[in-house]
Amino acid sequence: MWEQNYTPVAGSLGWSALVAAIPIFVLLILLGVLRKPAWLAALVGLTATALVAGGVYGMPLGKLAAAVTLGAANGLFPIGWVVFSAILLYRITLESGKFEILKDSIGHLTSDPRLQALLIAFAFGAFIEGAAGFGTPVAVAAAMLTGLGFEPFYAAAICLLANTAPVACGSIAIPITTLAVTTGLPVDRLSAGVGRICAPVSLFVPAYLILVMSGWKGLRAVLPAAAACGIAFAGTQFAISNFVNAQLTDILASMAAMVALIVVIQLRGEKRPPQSRTAGEIFHAWAPYALLVVFVLLWGYPPIQTWLKQFDMRINWPGLHNTIQRMPPVVAKPSGYAAVYTFARISASGTACLFAAILAALVTGLSPRQFLRVLGHTAKQLALAELTLAAVLGLAFLMNYSGATATLGLAFAATGALFPFFSALLGWLGVFLTGSDTSANALFGTLQVVTAGKLGMNAVLMASSNSAGGVMGKMISLTSIAVAAAATAMKREDEALLLRFTLKHSVLLASVIGLIVVFYAYVMPAWAP
Repeated sequence: MWEQNYTPVAGSLGWSALVAAIPIFVLLILLGVLRKPAWLAALVGLTATALVAGGVYGMPLGKLAAAVTLGAANGLFPIGWVVFSAILLYRITLESGKFEILKDSIGHLTSDPRLQALLIAFAFGAFIEGAAGFGTPVAVAAAMLTGLGFEPFYAAAICLLANTAPVACGSIAIPITTLAVTTGLPVDRLSAGVGRICAPVSLFVPAYLILVMSGWKGLRAVLPAAAACGIAFAGTQFAISNFVNAQLTDILASMAAMVALIVVIQLRGEKRPPQSRTAGEIFHAWAPYALLVVFVLLWGYPPIQTWLKQFDMRINWPGLHNTIQRMPPVVAKPSGYAAVYTFARISASGTACLFAAILAALVTGLSPRQFLRVLGHTAKQLALAELTLAAVLGLAFLMNYSGATATLGLAFAATGALFPFFSALLGWLGVFLTGSDTSANALFGTLQVVTAGKLGMNAVLMASSNSAGGVMGKMISLTSIAVAAAATAMKREDEALLLRFTLKHSVLLASVIGLIVVFYAYVMPAWAP
């Protein structure tokens, strides 16, 4: 049993944290400064992580290799599987010619690209996040916006910014469920905590999205729509997360936002081109995405989900499972670090997307030869994106199992009275590294609770802030950037620009989350969960 050591550099947490952060610096320099493509940055970052894990933390070579392969497996399935299936569905609508009709139907509702962005990137994306998660909303919404005429770079950027508000309750609230299991805290209180932290931010995210897109002048022109969208989403998000359950939060909040937007668009009296398509043609064109919604909701319905999960294959990863011991203060007492890979061949949301895609091919009239051609084009388009996902998750898992991520977490926890602010940034860091709020909660949830206990703070609030802060790290994770780049077929050199574009917004919004947590911790503790 190999024990993790969180201060391998001269027994100093500060120096150890600087060394542990080397892979992060490598990624930021390669992407943000040198503008290298994401796949190359991910591979070099993975190499730097391996050198730190083996050379500084003393991780045995066999365990190092096992951690990388486990991460790569998770990167390809389920995350890469979701991306592949979502893009396949989009390409089927293109090949069949249905996307042109779908585009016309949206254009008839509104020809304003700002309102299209709110409808698709924010509201529809939030619905898909709530039902499926794991990269699906960015892949689907970014592809749709590109098809509507948005520049690939801005389609990707808009969708990354929009895919923040719903992330903590995404995929039928898996992040919060995971946080409850990891920390032992009541899931209803964690749900309430996340809702109370996220709702104030959700209130202005739609307006912020338009501000970034078209400036103050552009925002003033559609302010009623942005305000209605934010109020509907945030109000429903707060109410459902606090008084119903986490599982329905995103689905109901996104539906409220869509209804509010449609009402405001109708009230605007915008001049729209005559509808040249019949109702049957429009229904037929939207059928692929209607099928997607049906399948992801079915896959998320608890009785069906339970039945599907019986086909999952759980593999105790060779050479890694419970061969590493996590140590206090990251955990309450020394404990084995599980390494279980779940091959959810049927229950994965990517499989739901695949079934939707296959049925969509039949409904839209694609021949078997056309379907195979689309399949081949999709695989070719996503080859480098899948490599990026495998490398990034390999990097993240290696940092986790070597103890480097825990070192960074402890450095944040050492901030004392400032911990409520940095608690949110800890979740932000976790999602940046792993690309998943679920993974960040599993990684840092216990550390948040242990630190809160030592500092005499509200454990539920600190754990909730991990998940809430994490949502703002989603837009800068290499996983999300790879998904957005693949969905829009953007130029490879633009991937680095995408990180630079989203980084400042990510830091700003994560800081806002941190300040909200500080408000609950010190100003109005009675309002905290």
